Amino acid sequence: MKNRLKDLKKVKSLLVATNNKGKLLEIKKLLPNTINFYSPEDFKLAEPVESGKTFEANAIIKARYCAERSKLISLSDDSGLEVLALKGRPGIYSARWAGKSKNFDTAIKKVFLELKKKKKLNKSNKARFYCSLAIAWPDGKCKTFSGTVNGKISLISKGKKGFGYDPIFIAQGYKKTFGEISPDLKDKISHRYKAFSKIKRFFRYAK
Repeated sequence: MKNRLKDLKKVKSLLVATNNKGKLLEIKKLLPNTINFYSPEDFKLAEPVESGKTFEANAIIKARYCAERSKLISLSDDSGLEVLALKGRPGIYSARWAGKSKNFDTAIKKVFLELKKKKKLNKSNKARFYCSLAIAWPDGKCKTFSGTVNGKISLISKGKKGFGYDPIFIAQGYKKTFGEISPDLKDKISHRYKAFSKIKRFFRYAK
């Protein structure tokens, strides 16, 4: 597998296995701009059923599905918000809490509602973002890398930057939500960046 990863220095085309435009933008910013990027839409691929019980399992499902059908090396991301008072929910169901329309205002309201039900909506409500990146080759070989960022839930939704649950997540050591801080700062401290930092050395960057 190490030899496979070293081959990424030669990669010219990569399929990023997501239809989430915000996530796609963040991933592309972390990768060399010399790569030709593709999405599932370019190959008219439907979203696979994410039947895994972990972020890693679902990331592998998406990466393998896209790699096998597109015949391109594919990179997928499965990530989500884990709230301590909710016993780790929404977790792998983070996107599903947003419904079929992928409306994260709905998902955020559900987080607040669940916390209020448990009388746990307070300033010390711990949470974390978790990310699993999977790289898959057309022959089915796959490797995963993970990253996390700890923090807490904001008492109110704040900020229009970012996407998903960013408006209610405050990273440890910061006072503003991911929805309020600049994209450049988020890219330096996010769960996605931490996962990607483990594979960055395998790509060739222009000097």
